[in-house]
Formats: sequence, structure tokens, C-alpha cells
Amino acid sequence: MSETAGPGRWDVANTALRSAADRFTELVAAAPSPTAMVTDDWTLADTVAHVVSIAALYVSRLDGTEVAIRVPGLEDMLAVTNVDTVADVNSHVLAHFTERDPEVLLSRLNTAVAHLLATTADPLSTVSWLGNARVTVGGLFAHLTNELLVHGWDVARALRRPWPMPDEHAALYWDLFMFDMLRDSYGVLLNTELPMPRHHVSVQFRSEFTSTTTLTLGDRRVWIAPPDGPFDARVTFRPARFNLMMFGRISIAQAVLRRDVVIGGPRPWRLPAFLRVVHMPNGRLAPAETQRADRPLRDRPNDDAG
Repeated sequence: MSETAGPGRWDVANTALRSAADRFTELVAAAPSPTAMVTDDWTLADTVAHVVSIAALYVSRLDGTEVAIRVPGLEDMLAVTNVDTVADVNSHVLAHFTERDPEVLLSRLNTAVAHLLATTADPLSTVSWLGNARVTVGGLFAHLTNELLVHGWDVARALRRPWPMPDEHAALYWDLFMFDMLRDSYGVLLNTELPMPRHHVSVQFRSEFTSTTTLTLGDRRVWIAPPDGPFDARVTFRPARFNLMMFGRISIAQAVLRRDVVIGGPRPWRLPAFLRVVHMPNGRLAPAETQRADRPLRDRPNDDAG
């Protein structure tokens, strides 16, 4: 775990997860109907079930037990998943996890979150994740927090409710989850079978809330470059809005026009080739044949619920 992801960040991760879960619960409990469409494909109840399934997976990872939600072939499927096939996993899980009562789901979510927050596991220890990536316990907390924030944004937008996303909490996704995973092993999570750029591409990521980190793509792999090394493009970002962009909730154009994301550096034109491979589950960035199971509603006039 990086210096910026030490004990102080672990405390923030605990606070962020508890806060996000409480706010998500309050938002969902106040919704008028569990069948309201929250994304193009998912109802509010589907969305909550998805988040519960992730929390249940993380409890199983920390405890070293089977996932409480019985899904045939889940472990085999998770082992070969990459960012462009996550939608297949989501669809498979939701087809077998059929609980859709919001009250029951929220109870399961909060039981799982309480279990996670009570862990005595070393936050630096790692567990197996999607695509056989290795993620720290702190990274699990950061990822689940991001799921609650992003899907809370989906719900709030559908209900036309405000949904503040603290940048300090959103930033954990990068320092504790993404960057630390790349320092250890991302397994097959990043789809490096996609067409690669002719030259190595290095992108520096900068934010007030994260460590400045440079990622390099080349030779069908991705790695963290030396902090004082050269880079092609620089991405300066506000974490909450950057996460919404990377997960397809707002467009790159929206993020750039609002200066939530500022792109610079000596060769910024190389950034698209980098993002073709190094991206999150996102229908806007994924290969054309890839489908998402949680695309946000496109007919909403306001993208500013966060």
C-alpha cells in the first residue's frame, strides 16, 4: 500500500464506507417504488441487489468462506472476468439472486457493511478479486464505497434527489483500489488483448485528494512508472466527477467543459489509445461489441445530481 494509503487513509476508508452505506440506505428507503427504472436496464430494486451482491462477495473474501448468495459457476466466472465482461457477471448474478424487496436488501447490505467494518484483517493484506487481481482489504472498502456512491448517483438522478459525493471519499477508489492493485497484480482484469498503441503511453494522474501517479501502457501490460519519470498526457481531476466520467455516468466532454477533468501534457493526443485499454466498466469506452447492464438513463435532463 502506498504512503498516502497508510493508517490515516484506512480511517478515511472506514468513515467513507459507513457514510456511503447510511446515505444509500436512506435514499433507497425513501423511494416511492422499487420498480422505478434507475438505469436503462435496472430498476431501483435491481440496483440495490447488485450492490448487496458485491458486499456479500467482500464478506466472503475477508472471511475465506463461500459467497452467501448462491450463484452457479460464480468463482470460475470471476476468475476470467475483465473490465469489458463485468456486465456479463452482473447479469448472471442478478438472474440467480432474485431477492428484490428493498427492506430485505437494505438489511442484508447493512449487515454486510457492519461485518466488514468490524474486521480485524490487516488493511494491507490482499485477497483475490475479479480477473484474479489482488486487492488489499483497504481496496475492497474503497471499491464498495465507490459502488455505493455511483449507484447512489443513479438512484438520486432517477428520483431527482440531490446526491453529494465527497471528493475525499471518491478519491479512495484510486489510491487504495486502482493504484495499489496495479502495484500488486491486476491479473486479467485489464483487457490487454485489445489493439495496443504503437508506442508506450504514459499518463500522469493528479488530484488534490490522491497521490500523483503515472501509469504506463505498453507491451500488453500496464504498470506504475517512476514518479519523476516523463509522461505523455496529464489528467488533473476532481475525484467524484472523474469517477462518474470513468464509469460512464457523464461524458468526457461534460467533465472537461466543467473543468472537473483537465487534460494536458506534452502529447495529450495519446490519451484515447491509453483509455482504450485502461478504463473502467463503461459503455462509452468499451469495445463496440460490449454491452453494459447498468447504463444510466439517457433521457434525464440533469447530470448534476452529484
